[in-house]
Amino acid sequence: MTGEAWTERRTTAVLVLADGTVIEGFGVGAEGAIEGEVCFNTALTGYQEILTDPSYAKQIVTFTFPHIGNVGANPDDHEDLTPANSHGAVGAIFRADVTAPSNYRSAGHLDAWLKTRGVIGLSGVDTRALTAWIRDNGMPNAVIAHSAAGEFDIEALKARAKAWPGLVGLDLAKEVAVGQSAAWKEAPWIWDAGYAEMAEPRYKIVAVDYGTKRNILRLMCGHGAEVIVMPPTASAEEILAHRPDGVFLSNGPGDPAATGEYAVPTIRKLIEAEVPLFGICLGHQLLALALGAKTEKMHQGHHGANHPVKDYTTNKVEIVSMNHGFAVASNSLPAGVEETHRSLFDGTNCGLRLSGKPVFSVQHHPEASPGPQDSHYLFQRFFDMIEESRSKKAA
Repeated sequence: MTGEAWTERRTTAVLVLADGTVIEGFGVGAEGAIEGEVCFNTALTGYQEILTDPSYAKQIVTFTFPHIGNVGANPDDHEDLTPANSHGAVGAIFRADVTAPSNYRSAGHLDAWLKTRGVIGLSGVDTRALTAWIRDNGMPNAVIAHSAAGEFDIEALKARAKAWPGLVGLDLAKEVAVGQSAAWKEAPWIWDAGYAEMAEPRYKIVAVDYGTKRNILRLMCGHGAEVIVMPPTASAEEILAHRPDGVFLSNGPGDPAATGEYAVPTIRKLIEAEVPLFGICLGHQLLALALGAKTEKMHQGHHGANHPVKDYTTNKVEIVSMNHGFAVASNSLPAGVEETHRSLFDGTNCGLRLSGKPVFSVQHHPEASPGPQDSHYLFQRFFDMIEESRSKKAA
């Protein structure tokens, strides 16, 4: 799987799959070795947002677009709340060498940025062949390693990759989320001015952080919401003590069934309290578990910014960003829970709502960071639901 143009150069990085396959290339970013699940992402832009998305924790991202790094990196485009702790992908795989950046927003080379975050990169790989392998065989466990000296103990790396248990049964929300409650007041980005700051709030939203992305919180603020970010282990009583107009269940990494051990009882109490609820990605899966549905591991997952999804409440098709390796099993949705969205790639569930309650969620990432803005309407749907809930309480 090594590209022909680099065959005469010395190998300085390898990807070792759990089945013993070794893929050679050239190191970028941090040195060392780390385990992860290998997936592929088909987005053409937004590599910095992708690599800093906490939903990619313990994953190694293969970029199908060949030229990654051309626009450099900057301090504004990361998505994790705590960038100093590098709560995103652990590794990245590229087709071409990372070139010098050419963009007015660039603050540095991608190689240097990867080093500061401790992310191991591997370039010079036939990413189309690797993507085809994943489509045929599923997302493999692996070890990615980078040594400037080109020295590797391949047998030890094979054993390490084979021994890593993978993401099934793994709760990662506690590792990537905030440790204590904090206020968020940053609003969406304005061209040539940077991120705005919300002035007078009209709503109060509690965001339960399972690994949330910054731009989701910004869009909440853009709708006039004061956002209180709370840890994933926050109790329903602690959440409701803020007297929120609505509660947001965030995206995040890992196995939803594992995170659900402590999250599901809390979500059920929030449903009983009839507070408007909106879930995204892992938040969608946890809500489904709380309602009695089941989740399942996917073969290759959904990772990209070009996924067609149909909203059956409007009969419209939207192009969305996806990043998930687990899915809600459509055939497990109980009575009273309606499937609202479905992937037009493979028919998997992408949204639900609870009949008679102000509760809904989607599997995709509607905040468009990176990706299209087709799903921005979901945030308005959430605040319309809050207004309706307010009216009922005032009546």
